Amino acid sequence: MNVRRRSAAALAAIAVIGAAAAPAVAADPSPSAPTPAGLYGTSDPQYDGVWRQSLALLAQHTVGVIPSPKAVDWLTGQQCDNGAFAPFRADPSKDCDAKVMVDTNNTAAAIQALAALGGRGDVVEDALTWLKSVQNKDGGWGYAPGGPSDANSTSVVIGALTATGTDPEKVVKGGKSPYDALLTFALPCGGGDGAGAFAFQPDKDGKLAANADATAAGVLGALGKGLVTEPGKAADATCAGGEDPTPAQAAGNGAAYLAKAVAEDGHLTSALAGATDQPDYGNTADAVVALAAQGGTGKASKPLNWLKQNSASWAKQSGPAAYAQLIFAAHATGTDPRDFGGTDLVAQLNATGPSPQGAAIRDSASASDKDEKKAEDKDGSGFGVWWFVGVCLVFGIGIGFLLSGRTRKQQP
Repeated sequence: MNVRRRSAAALAAIAVIGAAAAPAVAADPSPSAPTPAGLYGTSDPQYDGVWRQSLALLAQHTVGVIPSPKAVDWLTGQQCDNGAFAPFRADPSKDCDAKVMVDTNNTAAAIQALAALGGRGDVVEDALTWLKSVQNKDGGWGYAPGGPSDANSTSVVIGALTATGTDPEKVVKGGKSPYDALLTFALPCGGGDGAGAFAFQPDKDGKLAANADATAAGVLGALGKGLVTEPGKAADATCAGGEDPTPAQAAGNGAAYLAKAVAEDGHLTSALAGATDQPDYGNTADAVVALAAQGGTGKASKPLNWLKQNSASWAKQSGPAAYAQLIFAAHATGTDPRDFGGTDLVAQLNATGPSPQGAAIRDSASASDKDEKKAEDKDGSGFGVWWFVGVCLVFGIGIGFLLSGRTRKQQP
C-alpha cells in the first residue's frame, strides 16, 4: 500500500473499482480544515483518515507503544451504527446515511488495529458482523459493499478475520470461502513475466494481468496474515504448482513474482500513464512484508536494504501511514524500527499525532532522564510509564496488508 497521491481522477477510480485502501494523499502542511483532534497526520483526512489512523495505531502497538486514548477514541468514533467505517466522517455525531460511503478496507483496517489494542470488543464485533454481511457469493469482498471482489479487499478482510481469531475457511457465502475468491485472481506459473502473480481483478474480457500491489496483498491473504506479520520459514522463491494451487502454493508463487520484480533494482516501480517511472516506496514496503512472511527475511533483504537507504524523505512527506508501512516491514524482517537506515521510525510516527501515553521516555528522553525515571518508578514516586510499556509488550500479538496507500495500476 502506497501513500496516496491527491488526484481527482485517481480518487474517483478508487470509489469505482474498489481499491484496497485509501487514495494516495501526500502530507499537506496547510489542510483546508483544521486537523481533527486525535487524528494522526496533517493532510486532508477525507479519503484516508480511518486508514492512516488504523495503520498508525497498529504500528505503535507492534513496537510496544501505548497509543494516546484520544487517538483510539477518534478511530472508534468514526464507526457507523451498522458497524462499518468510512474513510472519514467530519461529524461523527450525525447518523450515517446513504451518502456516507462505508467500505470494506477501512473497516478491516480498523478491526486489525482495535483487535490488537484490545478493550474495544463491541466495536470490533460490530465491524466484523458488518463485513460478514457484505461478503460476495464468490467468497470475497470488493472495496464497496456489493462491488465485485478484488484481491486486495479480500486479502485485507482475511487479515481482519484472523486478527479476531476467526477462521477465514469458515466464513462462507454461496459455498465459497475467502480463499476460494482469492485464488481466482492468481495467475498460473508458466504465464510469462506475470507468472505466479495476483491480479487486482479480471479485466472486462475476464483476463488477469499481474499487479505487484495486488500480489503483495494476495500473498499475505493466502497465508492468512494481516498487516502485521512475523518472518516465515525460509523457502525457495520459485513458481510451482498446477492450474489449481492451494493457498500456500499461490502465496509461494506470488512471492516468486515479487522476488523477481525487485531483483534488479531492489524496488518496485510506479508506472503511471504519461509519467516517468518512479520508485514505488509503499508497494515496495508491502512487498518486503509479503516476502518475509512467505519465505523468511533472506528473501526480503534486497528491497529492505533499498528502503533503509531511500525511504526517509518519502515517509517524511507522506505521513503516518508511510511510517507505519516501514515499521511493518521492519517488524516482518526482525529489523530495529528505531534505527531504520539511521531513522527512528517510531519517534517519527509518534510525532505526527497525539503523544502516546507510554512511549515518550523511550522516544525522546535522555539517558539520564531515563535513569531518573526508573528510580522514581522503583520507589513508587513516578507514574510508571515503563510498566505500561511492559504490559503492552506482554499482551502484544504482532499480527499482520499503503494503504499506506496503494495504487491501482498494472505492474509489468
